Amino acid sequence: MKFFDRPLVAPAVLLGVALFAGLAFVGWGISARGQGNTISVTGSASTAATADTASWTIDINENAYPGEVASVSARVVSDANIIAKYLANQKLASTSITSATVSSSGNYSSKDGTISGYSVNDSVTISTSDVHKIDTLSHDITALDALLSDGANLSPEQPQYYISTLPQLRVSLLGAAIKDAKARASAIAQSGGSTVGALETASSGVVQVLAPNSTNVEDYGQYDTSSIDKQVTVTVRANFYVQ
Repeated sequence: MKFFDRPLVAPAVLLGVALFAGLAFVGWGISARGQGNTISVTGSASTAATADTASWTIDINENAYPGEVASVSARVVSDANIIAKYLANQKLASTSITSATVSSSGNYSSKDGTISGYSVNDSVTISTSDVHKIDTLSHDITALDALLSDGANLSPEQPQYYISTLPQLRVSLLGAAIKDAKARASAIAQSGGSTVGALETASSGVVQVLAPNSTNVEDYGQYDTSSIDKQVTVTVRANFYVQ
């Protein structure tokens, strides 16, 4: 007797196929309905901000012949102390001044690879809330040059400007970015005859801290420290229910 000739076998097979097809159709319908039930958009919010903290490092360097490292190191340390005192006398608000440990490195001869001398280095770093005063000082270092001993070279680095309240600013911008995302979602939904409902999920994107009018954004965020005035932008990825 063939398999399909047995009693009830053929009806059972047909019922199973029909049940499988029905379940598959129901599953597809639930999936499709779930996919069409939400809309995903990106929102952003920006604001102008002003740095309230500055950090400025001044490097001091002097070359020394072999056998002179100890005496030159003493002069470089003395120069660093003089610079630190000069900065302290500027009466900058909320100031901390630190000096690095003096160090030396060999200068090698291009002829035979032997050490022809040494480079002796030290630095002074000042951190303060007087960002504009640091900006002024960094553009005129003639007074500092006059304080150094003969042979010392002054190499001021570019000041770094920071926003100490960036974490709080980021939180306030996230709320505005969510509102922007909902406005975008509503515009898209209305074009299809739907309305946007409640927020389903949201995730914060990167923070871009840029100089005004800069377009130098990065995928993982950017923090420009070269400018006092800044533009802070926050993005969010949000999913909204659609009705």
